[in-house]
Amino acid sequence: MEEITKMSAPVPANFDAENADNLEDIEKQFAVKAVQHLETYWAILERVRGSSLRLTKMDDDIFAHLKADFPEFDPAATINEEGMKSSSGKERWRKFMMAYEKNVDDYNFGTMLRTSPKVEYEKDTTIFVPRMQFYAIEIARNRAGLNDWIYEKAKEASKS
Repeated sequence: MEEITKMSAPVPANFDAENADNLEDIEKQFAVKAVQHLETYWAILERVRGSSLRLTKMDDDIFAHLKADFPEFDPAATINEEGMKSSSGKERWRKFMMAYEKNVDDYNFGTMLRTSPKVEYEKDTTIFVPRMQFYAIEIARNRAGLNDWIYEKAKEASKS
């Protein structure tokens, strides 16, 4: 996770996305926000077992919707990014995400997601996805207890 968090920096107080000089400036700010989000999520998982964590007020609905629209989804499996981002994968996820357009803030904001619940955020184990994909996948992982190892590892490290 260290490699990815090195990219993080505070968003400049005077940054104005509406009047940014170029797209590169905007992309950098989105990257900073995405890294800040992953750092925050990881810190929460180190303090609270994922299996007892709620990410949104709609976790139950999101989880039920994921199971209905993606019955083949296995939260323990490594994500096949190519399949998720293929034409048919994009269409399925777009339909899923649009159900939350008016109910979930930043539902389509870019967010970092680990490709497997067994690994930390690293350069080769992290992909960029819309926030609703992150919520759906991480809610499923948390419900299955797949992120609890992060809490256990942090708890053990604090004893040392």
